[in-house]
Amino acid sequence: MIRGVTKAGLGEIGSNEEYIRLADRFGFRSVDLNPLELIEQYGQVEAADLLARHNVIIGSFGLEADWRGSEDLFRAGLPRLVQQAEAAAALGCASCCTYILPATDLPAAPFMIAATRRLRLCANILGAYGINLGLEFVGPHHLRTHWANPTIWTMQDTLEWMEAIQARNIGLLLDSYHWHTNGLSTQELLALRPDQITYVHINDAKPLPIEDLMDSDRLYPGEGAIDLTGFLTSLQKIGYTGVVAQEVLAPARNESLMDLFSHSKACFDKLFEEL
Repeated sequence: MIRGVTKAGLGEIGSNEEYIRLADRFGFRSVDLNPLELIEQYGQVEAADLLARHNVIIGSFGLEADWRGSEDLFRAGLPRLVQQAEAAAALGCASCCTYILPATDLPAAPFMIAATRRLRLCANILGAYGINLGLEFVGPHHLRTHWANPTIWTMQDTLEWMEAIQARNIGLLLDSYHWHTNGLSTQELLALRPDQITYVHINDAKPLPIEDLMDSDRLYPGEGAIDLTGFLTSLQKIGYTGVVAQEVLAPARNESLMDLFSHSKACFDKLFEEL
């Protein structure tokens, strides 16, 4: 598996170049960023060279086409998605991800019908460039009632929704926090096929009842109550070889950027030594 970082939990990073350079320095081989933004900043040749010099890949980028809102807004975002996909393919990035909020203020049935159609279209656009689409189910209980109408928040429902979307290049974005707040065990992970997983996020949770855990109050990997050794060992057993990217959604820590990267590396080192 490939060690990766997102910008979440790393403080203020001055530039994408600094982000890539520090990822390399601390042993991370993958970063999450917008490939089109990188090419717009440096040009395609220099962007590719920047990644190659530091032996770092772009693990994933976010789906910016707004599939949750109005049809006009969604359609307006598709040209940008095509540009992003073209840029990602040029830089060797093969994953694009989005999250599924567990509730909506819109009527649930029409919302899910539209979302299914829109995500199928996004997956088809991405697939034309050899890019997979990852869907992240969101587990924290407080978000299930934050909006009026419940939708999807479990891994099984997400897998079934993927079948309804009917796109070959669609899979899970599997986040350890959402796995934990769903009350899942390693058995559910061992039942997966590696091709059902597009991407993986890793982080930790406070030792609280899962119904009390807040989405934006996470810990660094190995600092909390989640069985991350079991989580990673299960992924390893089923043959997942992709990126495992740290994503720590939490209040900012009063530490330097270097200290935060160093702490992240130490957390990864300890976890991966146990595999």
